[in-house]
This record gives sequence, C-alpha cells and structure tokens, in this order.
Amino acid sequence: MSKMLAGLTVLLIAGFCQAADLSVADLMQMLGQKKSGTATFVEKKYIAVLKQPLESSGELAFTAPDRLEKRTLKPKAESVVLEGNKLMLERSDGRKMTVALSDRPEVAAFVESIRATLSGDRGALERFYTVGLNGSTEQWQMSLTPIQPRMLKVISQIRIAGKQAQVRTIEFLQADGDRSEMVITNTSSK
Repeated sequence: MSKMLAGLTVLLIAGFCQAADLSVADLMQMLGQKKSGTATFVEKKYIAVLKQPLESSGELAFTAPDRLEKRTLKPKAESVVLEGNKLMLERSDGRKMTVALSDRPEVAAFVESIRATLSGDRGALERFYTVGLNGSTEQWQMSLTPIQPRMLKVISQIRIAGKQAQVRTIEFLQADGDRSEMVITNTSSK
C-alpha cells in the first residue's frame, strides 16, 4: 500500500510541476514572437432566450502590434477592423461605423483582451484584467477577469486557451449568463 501511495504522490507532484511550468510572462513572450497570422473561426453565441446557439464563421487576421480583423462570412458578411485606437464596423447592408476606443473604455477593455493576448502585451492585459493561467505550453488556459466595475456589468470572465503560441478558443462569459465561444483554426503565422 505504501508503494502505491508513494507512486501516486510522485504522479501528483509530476502532474503539478507539468501544469505549473508555464508562467504568464513565458506565455506572453511566446505569443509576442508571432508578428502576423490568419485563421478561420466558428463562433457560437448562447443566449438564454434562444433554444439553439447563433453560429457564425469567417476569417481572422492579426498584424502586430495593433491590427486585428474579423471578417464574418456566414450567415451574413460583415467586418470588424481594429487598428490602433479605431474600431471600424461594416455591416452586410453596407452601413459603416467607426468608434474611437478612447471614447469607449468598456469597448477598449473588451477588444484589448484579444489584441493584447495575440501581441503578448501583458501590461495591456493587466490594465484591464486580473490574469490567471493554468496548464503547460502544450495546453494552456488563461482567464481574464475585468477589474473595471463598468466592464464587470457586461463580461464576468474571458477564457482564452491554446497550444504553444496558438490561440485555439476564446470564450466570453457575460454577466447576464449568456456566453459566446469562438473556435479558431490557424491557417498561417509569421
């Protein structure tokens, strides 16, 4: 029995060490080495009043340090481009809107969760979130909990998971109980 207990203890310690081998600093450094990339995505939005999730899909493109583009192709074409301090939206009916992030701090906090993660900018993340990290380089999950009261009224937590320098999923947990989950398939990166 004591051999089995000793073996179990070794397994638990080894598992703990493997899970703890990735720090936030290490992850940010790894992510920050990628200067650009493109990917496809499938996003599902789970809304309490709907029986089935809303699903959309399209393409993502990132160019460090501050350009992020999300082109939704299905069910309707639309695009969101984040560049510097500007967020530009174009709807399927051709309507366009530009928002200065400096005028909308809660929107800035929301978009920085993705942009700062992709660029490996820990300082930007920590301006808006308490950052938690679990796992190893082969399978990690970062949790972002907003520190601004206005943001907490909208988003309770953001979970971003991946493998090495690739983000694989982004999940937004809304304060009202709704949530969205984006599964990302990387197609190229530099």
